[in-house]
Formats: sequence, structure tokens, C-alpha cells
Amino acid sequence: MPPVIHLGLAGLLLLFVAACATAPAAIDPTPPPRRLDAKTQLEYGNPPPPGPRY
Repeated sequence: MPPVIHLGLAGLLLLFVAACATAPAAIDPTPPPRRLDAKTQLEYGNPPPPGPRY
């Protein structure tokens, strides 16, 4: 193949790899767990353990 085609394919591959490398991180929509003080734990008990994260 001519060098122009090789450079074109290499450029496309480079663009594809660069686009995948700069993808934004996924944002976890779940809020952080509440912090309970000792009085609340005595009145209401300990909260249930968190469910599995997918």
C-alpha cells in the first residue's frame, strides 16, 4: 500500500485511541451514607447494611 494510506490508517487509529482514552469517568448517582450519632443509633437501631453495588 502507498505510504499515504498507511499514514491515513495510522491517523484514524490514533484518533480512535485518543477518543477512548479521554472518556469521562462515570458519576455514581447514589448519595453517601448518612452518619448517625450514638443517640440516633440507640433510638432507632443500626441502619441495614448497604445493598450490592452494580
